[in-house]
Amino acid sequence: MIRNLAPGDGTFTSNVFLVEGETTALVDVGNDFDVVSAIRDHVDTLDLVVLTHTHPDHVGTLPAVREAFDAPVVGDDGTFDGVDRGLDDAETLRIGDHDYAVLHTPGHKDDHVCLYADEAAVLFAGDLVFANGSFGRTDLDEGNRAQLVESIDRVLSVVDEDLAALHTGHGPSVTDRAYQNIELARQAARF
Repeated sequence: MIRNLAPGDGTFTSNVFLVEGETTALVDVGNDFDVVSAIRDHVDTLDLVVLTHTHPDHVGTLPAVREAFDAPVVGDDGTFDGVDRGLDDAETLRIGDHDYAVLHTPGHKDDHVCLYADEAAVLFAGDLVFANGSFGRTDLDEGNRAQLVESIDRVLSVVDEDLAALHTGHGPSVTDRAYQNIELARQAARF
């Protein structure tokens, strides 16, 4: 089961996905809300925390999560404070009941990754792409539009056209025409 724990009240935070199963994991930890209570409303323990990237809205509650749960934290930038281990491109992580491939996808931020489970047809896209063909900002430090387009192209070359769910860093998840939403984002990012 995948559920978004982020409040919908305009808080400065990213989506925070709790993935229950064989390996109970958190994808991003958010910012500016009591994520620990939100997690404990559903589970008592975490096995893994995965960061899609280290912008403040995605990692602000990391100290609280580390203090409350004895779970390893992984992210592309293994030197970031609070990350226990860096991720390698194309390595596999067990999240919930499925294996997810780590896809290094810079453009929004140098340490950005997406996570894709082929068997489940699920993509955690972080801030690479969003619903309705939107895409991540490239005007922030480390942003690069050409790199972002290359990363979107890479994701499209890896994910199946029957993608069942696109879970994004902000806004709603996409469960209808998810692959086409990524294609729209690629078109928009190219202009």
